[in-house]
Amino acid sequence: MNTPQPLVLGIESSCDETGVGIVRGTTLLTNTVSSSMDEHVRFGGVIPEIASRAHLDAFVPTLRQALSDAGVTLDDVDAIAVTSGPGLAGALMVGVCAAKALAVATGKPLYAINHLVAHVGVGLLDGKHDGGAAAVSAGASVAAGLGRGAPSLPGNLGALLVSGGHTEILKINSITDDVQLLGSTIDDAAGEAYDKVARILGLGYPGGPAIDKLAREGNPKAIRFPRGLTQPKYMGTAEEPGKHRCDWSFSGLKTAVARCVEQFEARGEELPVADIAAAFQEAVVDVITSKAVLACVEHGIKDVLLGGGVAANSRLRELTGKRCASAGITLHVPPLDLCTDNGAMVAALGAQLVMAGIGPSGIRFAPDSSMPVTAVSLPA
Repeated sequence: MNTPQPLVLGIESSCDETGVGIVRGTTLLTNTVSSSMDEHVRFGGVIPEIASRAHLDAFVPTLRQALSDAGVTLDDVDAIAVTSGPGLAGALMVGVCAAKALAVATGKPLYAINHLVAHVGVGLLDGKHDGGAAAVSAGASVAAGLGRGAPSLPGNLGALLVSGGHTEILKINSITDDVQLLGSTIDDAAGEAYDKVARILGLGYPGGPAIDKLAREGNPKAIRFPRGLTQPKYMGTAEEPGKHRCDWSFSGLKTAVARCVEQFEARGEELPVADIAAAFQEAVVDVITSKAVLACVEHGIKDVLLGGGVAANSRLRELTGKRCASAGITLHVPPLDLCTDNGAMVAALGAQLVMAGIGPSGIRFAPDSSMPVTAVSLPA
């Protein structure tokens, strides 16, 4: 199928958001999301079984709401796209089974796509953007979207994806079939580090918003926390790059925060929570942005998209904007509601596959919780 402006329904269930989005070509018609985050708060993190059950409860109401908001029916849809990985195995299974059922019932082609690449495809969308982009520092070279509804992505494009489960820098040679991984975290993702440090500081879950807010009251220079994998033995040189030149590690940072807290408590001193939060956040965003910009410069990347749930972090957006501007790189930040996990990004990538004439996946595929980012979609 090669439809000029396909109407695609996208389904996302990789973690704790049940998302259904509908796009026509590159135009966003609706982005409907039901989150189960409140059910995980008392556990201090996402519980896979609870997330899976929440997807079961939320899917049909979310689908009905999306169709109503878009003013379309399932008969109108040209194709269905669903996240097949990476993500929580049980949560993925719910979305994939629902998508297969819809495909069988309606006879529509089904595309099994990569959750991470979908974060990039969302930058092409134009239409109903209800969640505005947060401010980025003055002087930064920033654009809201990648193409403002254009049919293709800019050349020499990179993507910095920062979320609870992933921290990766990608080179997008082709959104439909050629994605290169330049660097990733070797342990905790940035969002995981935020949640773990927030727990240490008694700030609750989710940790990202709490630390971001508190950090504004603290001094980021009060404590010097380590920047993982920045030593010469890991970095190497441009001519002879080290093994982890463009990779990240946050587990050591988390441990350093824990040791810092223990030292204050052992001395009987009041814990400077705001300063610790600010210093921790600065360590995270400093190493993320420095390595991401390094990867972009060394691979000729001139445009980079910032996506994932942690893209909502004010300091990350600010420092990424400044460093990209200094390196002559244009930073693209989608609206906040399109940075977090959602069905619109799944539909957006699905529409790109349809428009490129790539065949559907059929219904025999299985969800893959560790699906590599180089696999944009699954073949039949």
